[in-house]
Amino acid sequence: MAQACWGCYPWLVLICACAWGHPKSLNQREDVRNCSTSPPYLPVTAVNTTAQLTALREQMLTQNLSAYIIPDTDAHMSEYIGECDQRRAWITGFIGSAGDSTASPRKAKALWTDSRYWTQAERQMDCNWELHKEDSWESYDVALQDADRELVSITVNLVDLVWGSERPPLPNAPIYALQEAFAGSTWQEKVSNIRSQMQKHHERPTAVLLSALDETAWLFNLRSSDIPYNPFFYSYTLLTDSSIRLFANKSRFSSETLQYLNSSCNSSMCVQLEDYSQIRDSIQAYTSGDVKIWIGTRYTSYGLYEVIPKEKLVEDDYSPVMITKAVKNSREQALLKASHVRDAVAVIRYLAWLEKNVPTGTVDEFSGAKRVEEFRGEEEFFSGPSFETISASGLNAALAHYSPTKELHRKLSSDEMYLLDSGGQYWDGTTDITRTVHWGTPSAFQKEAYTRVLIGNIDLSRLVFPAATSGRVVEAFARKALWDVGLNYGHGTGHGIGNFLCVHEWPVGFQYGNIPMAEGMFTSIEPGYYQDGEFGIRLEDVALVVEAKTKYPGTYLTFEVVSLVPYDRKLIDVSLLSPEQVSAPQHCLCFSLAPRLSGLSTPLPQDPLPLPLPRGSTLVVSTGTHWASLPCSPETPELLELSSQTSMSKPRQ
Repeated sequence: MAQACWGCYPWLVLICACAWGHPKSLNQREDVRNCSTSPPYLPVTAVNTTAQLTALREQMLTQNLSAYIIPDTDAHMSEYIGECDQRRAWITGFIGSAGDSTASPRKAKALWTDSRYWTQAERQMDCNWELHKEDSWESYDVALQDADRELVSITVNLVDLVWGSERPPLPNAPIYALQEAFAGSTWQEKVSNIRSQMQKHHERPTAVLLSALDETAWLFNLRSSDIPYNPFFYSYTLLTDSSIRLFANKSRFSSETLQYLNSSCNSSMCVQLEDYSQIRDSIQAYTSGDVKIWIGTRYTSYGLYEVIPKEKLVEDDYSPVMITKAVKNSREQALLKASHVRDAVAVIRYLAWLEKNVPTGTVDEFSGAKRVEEFRGEEEFFSGPSFETISASGLNAALAHYSPTKELHRKLSSDEMYLLDSGGQYWDGTTDITRTVHWGTPSAFQKEAYTRVLIGNIDLSRLVFPAATSGRVVEAFARKALWDVGLNYGHGTGHGIGNFLCVHEWPVGFQYGNIPMAEGMFTSIEPGYYQDGEFGIRLEDVALVVEAKTKYPGTYLTFEVVSLVPYDRKLIDVSLLSPEQVSAPQHCLCFSLAPRLSGLSTPLPQDPLPLPLPRGSTLVVSTGTHWASLPCSPETPELLELSSQTSMSKPRQ
């Protein structure tokens, strides 16, 4: 069944008020709300939602509804959504990227979100909303089977009616084709591959429906800017055995892009452009024939799922495009590695800049986030950040997904830990990296926690495991060093990453529902630890799944780390590391990285490592308190040469 809990077109409604439990209260702090006092205490960050909630309830009464579900996604089940789809944020005040809300016409109204956002929700919501600390929702259709409730869809969005003219308009930027140098293969090759999979499928589907925005972007090597930090555009694709139908805003395609898509012909390799709003009617019309539509249920909205007759559905969790996209070919691997080399230069320069400027008291979380973006902007093929930079000092770092604003931020201090989780969108790849540093004297507990997080990162990245092993089976290796002393973290250990696509690319990763690991996949490895109200630690690298060399025959896999940014040696308690863990991060400096770091306007101070180094086997670059984790790759010099010879002209539009 389609996961209707994430669907949003048509909009989902419960015809009976939901029942819920109450969350545990936070310790009383001035930065979070306190709804138990009279009058309730609200921090300056809380949003007054009384007017929009009252208006929504009036709309619900006109529809005779007992409860209304407002999901955190859009019609494509996107994790990152456009401003015009930020309905849950607008109605509740909570702007975190994960969380669903439910309202009733009378008293009950609630928001569910996971542990990454509990404190953020308490800071941003007023007392109109109850916070429910759930790790996840069950699928609505499953959860309601045995309850006195009915799930129905309506064709109008009630939040949009209330939002009215204040709702941001749909984006209208040009949709353009990637330059050939940045594509792993042509769109014609990709279409042929998917059609071949259709023919080999035992149910012989006649069409594949693509709903996720990155599926269409990847299939056609097309990009735009509809979603913040993601180069996507609102679209659907219905790929049949004899036609290619792309549903999008036709006016956004230039004549050059139309020619690129062969849109003026009628053969099976010509793309027919159709209006974005016609997808539901077009699917209904298509299913009137002797057809079968192959869908990925995790990214198909309930509104589309319900119009396809059951006997004409071929259902998998993920579409063949989603699965194929997850395994990078050799060219895609080379491109993604190259982007991480340039990204490492930018982040290392930023860390060195911080070390020089933080002691002067002139850097805050927000200005730091802008500065690292400036360093990335000086690198080739940079398009923009891959997500909102998490630049968090002291207690703010305990919020796993905190981001500063121009109005609300902390000053960076040599007396506090600082966590930077940031990434870039480059024409050849998407990057994501997290480092935690301390410029003063960390406490013994901070050093122990940091070192145990580092051990988890090292142990998982060095792990050898059988091919086709699911990530969730090996995920505990990242947590064991923390578990040994009663510590843990409340977020996932890693996620896939795309080629100038999404920074969180499913279905790769270590969570339930991710597909088994396969050679050619890229995933992040990012254990952490968060001491509420004090500090936070996360160490995130991106790694390529590669074949492992084992003593005996067999197909085994391991990880090749492609992130090249130093860890903070001041936070490492070497006594906790095994000899293998000590040597693991001390790889030779990639030949192409050293020239890029020499002669920079931001100098890198040299300071020897207090760790045993094998003579002649390791070259270390130091940024004072930071030491390098730099896995060598023989392909790297060629990657950089390719980058330097590639045209820097604007992609065709």
